[in-house]
Amino acid sequence: MDVKEILPVQHPIRGIIRPPGSKSITNRALILAALANGPVTLTGVLDSQDTKVMVESLRRLGFHVQQDRDLCVCEVHGLAGRIPATSADLWLENSGTSIRFLAGLCALGTGHYRLDGSARMRQRPIGDLVRALRPLGAVLTCEAADSDCPPLVVDGQQGHMRGGNTTIAGSISSQFLSSLLMCAPACEAPVHIHVTGELVSQPYVHMTLQMIRDFGGRIDAPDDLSHFQTYPGPYSARVYDIEPDASAASYFFAAAAVTAGQVTVRGLHAGSLQGDVQFATALQQMGCTVEWQADRVTVTGAPLRGIEIDMNAISDTAQTLAAVAVFASGPTTIRNVAHMRHKETDRITAVVTELQRAGIHAVEHADGLTIHPGQPKPCDIHTYDDHRMAMSFSLLGLRTPGIRILDPACTAKTYPNFFHDLESLCGKDHQ
Repeated sequence: MDVKEILPVQHPIRGIIRPPGSKSITNRALILAALANGPVTLTGVLDSQDTKVMVESLRRLGFHVQQDRDLCVCEVHGLAGRIPATSADLWLENSGTSIRFLAGLCALGTGHYRLDGSARMRQRPIGDLVRALRPLGAVLTCEAADSDCPPLVVDGQQGHMRGGNTTIAGSISSQFLSSLLMCAPACEAPVHIHVTGELVSQPYVHMTLQMIRDFGGRIDAPDDLSHFQTYPGPYSARVYDIEPDASAASYFFAAAAVTAGQVTVRGLHAGSLQGDVQFATALQQMGCTVEWQADRVTVTGAPLRGIEIDMNAISDTAQTLAAVAVFASGPTTIRNVAHMRHKETDRITAVVTELQRAGIHAVEHADGLTIHPGQPKPCDIHTYDDHRMAMSFSLLGLRTPGIRILDPACTAKTYPNFFHDLESLCGKDHQ
């Protein structure tokens, strides 16, 4: 197994960086582009494992997709809700956004489609989405008997999305709802969606709603996101720019925090589509200074204090905060993130296990964890084929010698050049 040793910095990190495009926005934009009435040009497109499987899947479904990876541009020829291929096998690795968004897209088709992925993907629930699509006319099943997980089979020859009323649970993943919302305007009739239970990761739903409207979709929703009404009509052909990944930016903001440095991320601002930009506010609660500008956000490190924080809305940055909490002056409790257990790995258990491996006192709760500050010891960090484990635990190595990240290539899922960019930000003394 490949290993990446993180070299400690000898000075506060100072610099400016623009992370690659947002995975969340890229994969949503690809689906909306495929449903548009004509060609859509996407700029700032992320080129990573998660987006590659989405692009490849659209091609397998018969869509014409041209991509210039060097220029981060992708052109998709949308067909106003029609899926060209009458059959396709889609392999989604461990990309949750891809399999969930494509399930909704395939449900619109009139062919036979099979969606599958890695061993971990076959453990990640998708049953709530399946049950929500069926009342709209779709015929789809989880292949394994009595399973709520992929492989997923969609039989558009027996039934496809006509529209109507449906209900979806909000407690496992907001991606289920986002999938429904994006495909609903392509139905023959209006769609009314009712959400039951607590809706997790609400900023991602707001992102989906804004993007649907940016592409010309018509949708009504109350402030509490308890129900939605969509209206038939294709999305508009257009040029759409994708902003930098705010989840990726969290690691660089955190690097400023743990080294008492200053890092500016270009391309993000307080009104960004991505809720994860508010990770900077969590660092502010811990003692950092945050400066918001029209086209950039700057975090300046300071002595850190432990906090208690609800990270339900920005759970993709909870691992980052857990690493920062190691260097605070008191304990930090992250709560209301039970849905993290259904991600690329059980992220609550994984974070606690690896912090303990590094000699840090960490306690697991049903819906979160508590981190007690301490001096990490040299160790090999297991990453569980989870890109965010690799990137977040690299922060320990900025302060502690001997921190080695196992399987660093897992960052290719969303950020192939992460370690190169981190080293560049740290400067020559670090290398």
